[in-house]
Amino acid sequence: MDGTLSLDVVYITERIISMTFPSEGHDTIYSFNLKEVVRMLKTKHGDNYLILNLSEQRNDLTKANPQVKDFGWPDHLAPPLERLCSLCKAVDSWLNQDPRNVVVLHCKGGRSRIASVIAAYMHYSNICASADQALDRFAMKRFYDDKLGGLPLPSQRRYVRYFSGLLSGAIKINSSPLYLHHILIHGVPNFDTKGGCRPFIKVYQGMQPIFTSGVYNVTDNMQKVCISISPGIPLRGDILIKCYHKKSRAGNREVMWQCQFHTCAISDNNIVFSKHELDDAVIGE
Repeated sequence: MDGTLSLDVVYITERIISMTFPSEGHDTIYSFNLKEVVRMLKTKHGDNYLILNLSEQRNDLTKANPQVKDFGWPDHLAPPLERLCSLCKAVDSWLNQDPRNVVVLHCKGGRSRIASVIAAYMHYSNICASADQALDRFAMKRFYDDKLGGLPLPSQRRYVRYFSGLLSGAIKINSSPLYLHHILIHGVPNFDTKGGCRPFIKVYQGMQPIFTSGVYNVTDNMQKVCISISPGIPLRGDILIKCYHKKSRAGNREVMWQCQFHTCAISDNNIVFSKHELDDAVIGE
């Protein structure tokens, strides 16, 4: 299906299909394309296809198809770790129920969500899937490299590593909560045109905000910024930390960097992320 504003349908393997649509595409065009794609899927596969929706829930998608499961998460973020596990199990379970079954990975928005699932499922199939499915890893790897271009964000790559480590046993699950006491930023990003910035942080647990710091005034002659949190806040599960620059105009802010991690994979008292391990950390700033 050609054109920048159309549902792009690709057979990654004979039994795993990618279905994507640009986030800026109009819903009317999407709905028209969806009818065409559904007609094609029903002609080729009858009711033997399962759609795994990786973006926001859509009534038109659910109404037009016999089986849809919603696993969506916000674009430009890594998926929650448990959801990544559930997705891979859902793919494997459906494919093993009937040799005629196919899985459709649907996403309206950026392709990084499909890339996250494909990258994780390659690890999953290496350990858990049948020999026939293991042969499909070559096709998945080619699609992942050539069509998706890999995972753009360090946090997305980190979560796939977590998933791989849990599967192989390389990561031993830490079930205890962590306590966040300090965030130390080495170096001062230039966000105020004078060599400094006005940072503040927001902490999210399971996509829900749990802490917002005050705004700090940082000049270019300072070596580091220390944001102290007293008392320390307990963290458990999927954590997202966003660092913003507060602009002088009321209500305006700009993301300086963000990062995601899961507490089950953290065993040390200190967590260190270099600049290239942070999402949205602009080179040279």
